[in-house]
Amino acid sequence: MSATPRRALVAAAAGNFIEWYEFAVYGFLASLMARHFFQLAGVTPLTAMLLTWASFAIAFFFRPLGALLFGRLGDRYGRRPTLIAVLVLMTLTTSAIGLLPTWSTLGVAAPLLLTLLRILQGVFAGGEFGGAVALMTEYAPPGRRGYYGAWQSFTVALGLLGGIAVVALLAWTLGEAALYAGAWRIPFLLALPLGAVALWLRLHLPETPTFSAQQQADPPPRRPSVSDTLRTLALGMGRLMIWSAAGYTFLVIMPGYLQTSLHAGLRTALLLALLSNLGFALTILPAGWLSDRLGRRRVMVTAAVILLLLTLPLLKVLQADVPLLWKGLAVMLAGAVVGMLAGPGPAMLAEMFPTRVRFTGLGLTYSLSNALFSGCAGLIITALVRQTGYLDMPAWYVMVTALISIAALMTLRPDDHRRPLRER
Repeated sequence: MSATPRRALVAAAAGNFIEWYEFAVYGFLASLMARHFFQLAGVTPLTAMLLTWASFAIAFFFRPLGALLFGRLGDRYGRRPTLIAVLVLMTLTTSAIGLLPTWSTLGVAAPLLLTLLRILQGVFAGGEFGGAVALMTEYAPPGRRGYYGAWQSFTVALGLLGGIAVVALLAWTLGEAALYAGAWRIPFLLALPLGAVALWLRLHLPETPTFSAQQQADPPPRRPSVSDTLRTLALGMGRLMIWSAAGYTFLVIMPGYLQTSLHAGLRTALLLALLSNLGFALTILPAGWLSDRLGRRRVMVTAAVILLLLTLPLLKVLQADVPLLWKGLAVMLAGAVVGMLAGPGPAMLAEMFPTRVRFTGLGLTYSLSNALFSGCAGLIITALVRQTGYLDMPAWYVMVTALISIAALMTLRPDDHRRPLRER
């Protein structure tokens, strides 16, 4: 049975869901991970939180290595086999975190082993984005790349929502005491059955027609020069900067910020995180669809400008003594605007690279941007709040990146969404 674009969409999205589910679980359980792995004798809770975010960030710095390694494999041997390997390795590593003894058992070896597993996750996750987006956009029908690519971001939202839902469900049904005692392991162990389902889907998917056609080309297409590739990578990172920074600030590190800086309870922090990720999920597919009609530039620049203007007022709502309803609406709005970036973003990146280096180029651009502006978000914001006592740091972090991204996004051509994917 021949593969259809819809089957390709499901197969690519399933593995992407696993990756982001795990990252969400670690982020939402940051305060628990700090207590079990980094709050050694004599270490203060805030310092333990900083170490937890450092462990979170380090995985992002190994993503470019994974993007380069698996990207080269994917561009040479195919999207399908590479994505299968990445999925298996990521699933096993995630499950291993759920089995890891804590510092009370292993002492200093516990945080070191956790950090090692995070590094491996970073390497394997680095190969996921480029392959998934290449698979989705290369299978997309004409005029629908924005919508098809948006499914990559939508499964990010589903992974984040899945992670927060599992953690919140455990917190509400078992209680916070049980979650701290050992139930925190359950979300990590759930990656194993989820990964098995995603593996079955990918095993039954043939190679993309775009990659197959390139392999049969005579003569084979020339690989772009190093200087051209570096310029494209730098431009892509600039375009992604606000998506990376705002996405992690509002969608992942917010629970930790609310608990350590604003002294909110775990359940309140998880509820607000759930609402922000719900807002994120609601706008991704409409934004991708809209970018196929209005263009990537118009949709993404609009979202970046909104974040530039509204981030500080929205954060002030979270800090104010107002009903929880208003705080929930504020974080939902922030998440919805990030979704406007995440919808067109994957297709925008796919259109920047030719087929011969698309897997590598997509993965490197995305992983480098996330390493610098996502993985470090929790570490930078927590450290700045600790040093200055200034609670508005998350807003200024997002606003500065918005200014840079607006300039980079304005270089997009208005008709990029109508042009065919580059072959050479």
